[in-house]
Amino acid sequence: MSKSTLTMDELLAGSEVEQIRAGSVVEATVISVKKHEVWVDLGPNGVGVVMRREIGPNQELEVDKQVTVSVVDPELDEGYALLSMRRAAKDKGWDELQRVFEDKETIEVFAYDANRGGLLIELEGIRGFMPVSQLSADHYPRVSGADKDEIMQKLSALVKKPLSVRILDINKKDNKLIFSEKEAIRDDMAERFAKLSVGDVVEGVVTGVIDFGAFVNVNGIEGLIHISEISWERVEDPKKYVKNGETVKAKIIAIDKDRLSLSLKQMLEDPWLEEVKEFKKDSMVEGRVTRITPFGAFVQLSPSVEALVHVSEMSDDEGTDPEKVFKVNETKQFKVLDIDTESRKIALSLKGAK
Repeated sequence: MSKSTLTMDELLAGSEVEQIRAGSVVEATVISVKKHEVWVDLGPNGVGVVMRREIGPNQELEVDKQVTVSVVDPELDEGYALLSMRRAAKDKGWDELQRVFEDKETIEVFAYDANRGGLLIELEGIRGFMPVSQLSADHYPRVSGADKDEIMQKLSALVKKPLSVRILDINKKDNKLIFSEKEAIRDDMAERFAKLSVGDVVEGVVTGVIDFGAFVNVNGIEGLIHISEISWERVEDPKKYVKNGETVKAKIIAIDKDRLSLSLKQMLEDPWLEEVKEFKKDSMVEGRVTRITPFGAFVQLSPSVEALVHVSEMSDDEGTDPEKVFKVNETKQFKVLDIDTESRKIALSLKGAK
């Protein structure tokens, strides 16, 4: 076989020049820029071509410019290599993002779009995702009843805004890139949590009112006021007590891993303790039936005091059905059987009042 018929691989086999292979990322010099293609000099490895679609957006090219290319095919039948600048940029991007991940570096990103699951983010030419669950308390879309349109509206408001994040998970093979805003502030949050104690009074902004309570942003820390801690009164609808955007003062009653449990009612004196003084054991009282259960009925004696009439105290008959004895909102006379101030319980009797 004559030298003129040797392939590029055969010519380089006996030399000290490192041969390019598919997937290799190498430096090259632009020798020709055409409408649909760019030709580059690969030095001892000959020449290669980059098709226009593989150049990437906003890439300015001119003769003699140094560029980084990725080898798609080291030698086509025509004798030149098929290359990609877009792929090279992506490969370099993966390397850089892997470094950022390993160094636990906090970086600034901008979401280019949103869906109901979170934010779409592109960095170093690689597309990634930040799930809703990884947003900070400042940006988490707290909405009533999981309203999908409202969630989407709040997430869309974050598009093109700067977000400080860390890379939570990265896998080039699976094309997986997950960002987290919560991870970026975790150290700072730990310092803030360390300064808080149960019993402290904090100020925060209500970020969401839902069926079981209200979420409050306390200097970037998420707090929850459970419905049972909103008022000393029985709360049926939290929205009647707190509003989105309202600033409230609340007492910390528990500190969980990454959330505060707060109380509004414990900021006030318990009115039950004052109102219960009006009632005495064995006295007759008037009350309004508020709830009926299989084991008895609950009766409102005053704005803050509720008592229980056990099914056994409704009648001397066995198998009494509370639904047949009471109707919700009706008023009846009862006898006070017991008052337990420590447990905040009052026992009533219907049959004893007759």
